[in-house]
Amino acid sequence: MFMMHRRAFVVHFTSVSLSDYSRVPVYFQDPSFTCAALCVYPQRVADVAKYLATKHKSFNIASVAAGFPSGQYHLQTKILEVELTVADGASEIDIVISRAAALEDDWKTVYNEVAALKKACGSAHMKTILATGELKTLSNVYKASWASILGGSDFIKTSTGKEATNATLEVAYVMCCAIKRWYELTGKKVGFKPAGGIKTPKEALAYVALVKDILGDSWLNPQLFRIGASSLLDNCLKAL
Repeated sequence: MFMMHRRAFVVHFTSVSLSDYSRVPVYFQDPSFTCAALCVYPQRVADVAKYLATKHKSFNIASVAAGFPSGQYHLQTKILEVELTVADGASEIDIVISRAAALEDDWKTVYNEVAALKKACGSAHMKTILATGELKTLSNVYKASWASILGGSDFIKTSTGKEATNATLEVAYVMCCAIKRWYELTGKKVGFKPAGGIKTPKEALAYVALVKDILGDSWLNPQLFRIGASSLLDNCLKAL
């Protein structure tokens, strides 16, 4: 089985609830434990980096910055949060687009904010969350995908996990089509990350199959494909 045979190598260990940070040390006591990245709130990045250093473990540290999950902050505030989070040790930053701008059909603002935040990331990889459950139409999902890709995103991601509707195969298809078209036009690959509501290995494998069908086998690696879900990793490990 792809997910378990690969030891959850495309799964994010996500701790973005207000009270579940205690889960982190429990997993990392197991020397065989691995995952694509450990995702925490910005204020926890320095703590996680310090903890991993004491355990002589090397993991990608991801953080949800730039006004997560609403994105409704001044751009200067978002930029500062990204810069501080990278300085604390995050190698991956998850931002979220302004849904207000998207719903007003103001794609220039969406693009400009993504581009500015990508610059603030420096060498850190940036995943841009579209919050597809709040974009209302598949046309908006496609446009948001393009605005995010053109702005320099390394990944585009479906959801914050906080929306009423999170990842669905329908929006995943639309986003992957945008990624494929970008690759056809430029030869450049952008990653894809479904997130939120994916709880079982069976559900996760549906996204693996979709990515394989649209984008091909070369996308099935942690540099181009991730799955974000707080409970998925627990369920994958239980199934082993």
